[in-house]
Amino acid sequence: MKDNDFIFIQDQIAYNFKNLDLLQQAFVRRSYAKENGGEDNEVLEFIGDKVLGFIIVKLLTEEYGYFLSECDDFDKNEDFDEFVTDYNENRLTEIKKKLVQKKTLARRIDMLGLAEFLIMGKGDIKNRINEEDSVKEDLFEAILGAVALDCEWDISELQDVVDIMLAPDSVLAENIEPDYVGLIQDWTCKNNGTIPLYHFEEEYYRYSYRHNMVSRENRIDEKQFHCFLTIDDNLPEFSGVGVSKREARKAACNEAYDYLEEHDLTNSIRNEIENPNIAEAINQLETLARRGYFSIPVYKFCQNHDRNGNPIWKCECFIAEEEKSFFSKSSTKKEAKRSSAFKMLKYLLEELC
Repeated sequence: MKDNDFIFIQDQIAYNFKNLDLLQQAFVRRSYAKENGGEDNEVLEFIGDKVLGFIIVKLLTEEYGYFLSECDDFDKNEDFDEFVTDYNENRLTEIKKKLVQKKTLARRIDMLGLAEFLIMGKGDIKNRINEEDSVKEDLFEAILGAVALDCEWDISELQDVVDIMLAPDSVLAENIEPDYVGLIQDWTCKNNGTIPLYHFEEEYYRYSYRHNMVSRENRIDEKQFHCFLTIDDNLPEFSGVGVSKREARKAACNEAYDYLEEHDLTNSIRNEIENPNIAEAINQLETLARRGYFSIPVYKFCQNHDRNGNPIWKCECFIAEEEKSFFSKSSTKKEAKRSSAFKMLKYLLEELC
């Protein structure tokens, strides 16, 4: 790898390696190692797979879990300080699977622009193996494995890297606020055919406080992160600050998207969906919701039966900001949902354009 390659990759994953040989090893396929000697990235994949699973569980418990002692009505004399979550085990497992599935990891490698740096043997190059989702998934895990060894298993460093590489807000967000990272990713891809370029810096700042009303002052060092973002050579560089790299990136993307809106550079809702169709209507509606056009759709189901006892499903699609709802009937629950979603999608595309 060249020096510029190392710089680009480290900026994209928000981690600076002490041992750059580890970073390069993460990109070495077995086919190349067989032809040229040296180590490949397979053991790093193994490590990274375990790291990813652990960090995702940590992230989910932080996102959806809490101790009862954190509740206002907790009574330490009467209540047990137990750990509870907003979702049950099955729902948490579903979210975890969605975050770590092959296509998710492969898509993130594409969004970070990292697959092109794979170091492959002649056969892999000929067969364009770097375009396969399984290979990109392996690369994602290998990078995490390399980071784990390089930082000596520092949990905060590993969580930062997973936050940046995985961008979990698009899955975890309950639509409280738009997914600005995803919005900026989509904007750069559609308008420039490129990817956003990030650079992270950290700094310490100091503040003083008085202890127990005594005149003596204590000085505390706190760390904060700066994220610098480039989305187009003809636009300004944007920046954001946060207590974590994830928050700093969100702030930078928020600033960038506000600038695009202010200068009328954002895409219209019709441009967001290239081919509205019933087969993809559910996902297309959710995509528009996560890009801030409206709230996440809600579906309500009712089951009846015809004269022969066959099930008839009715599904009604609601969106909080819209007075109108749309329903459809079908012999299957899935088809009823698709049809109601498609009716809502067509209505919104006409109303919001």
